[in-house]
Amino acid sequence: MEYQDKTLKCKDCGNEFVFTAGEQEFYASKGFENEPQRCKDCRAARKNGQKGTREMFTAVCADCGKECQVPFKPTEGKAVYCSECFAARRNG
Repeated sequence: MEYQDKTLKCKDCGNEFVFTAGEQEFYASKGFENEPQRCKDCRAARKNGQKGTREMFTAVCADCGKECQVPFKPTEGKAVYCSECFAARRNG
């Protein structure tokens, strides 16, 4: 199948963008059936926005007793480890 560049409209910013023949071929090779709905800039902004900032919680490491920050709310009765102790336990 021969692909041709298509002009699409971004659903976020409303600007037109080109869905190139090469991109169409790539999408087809990956089995994607839908065309992109966002321009490159809006896709990048959305991707970066999803990472955002995580809420961090203060905990005390069960091994070394040092106060640390973890990206989850600690559950009472379950051990929490600082990054150094966690890495040490995982590697050995």
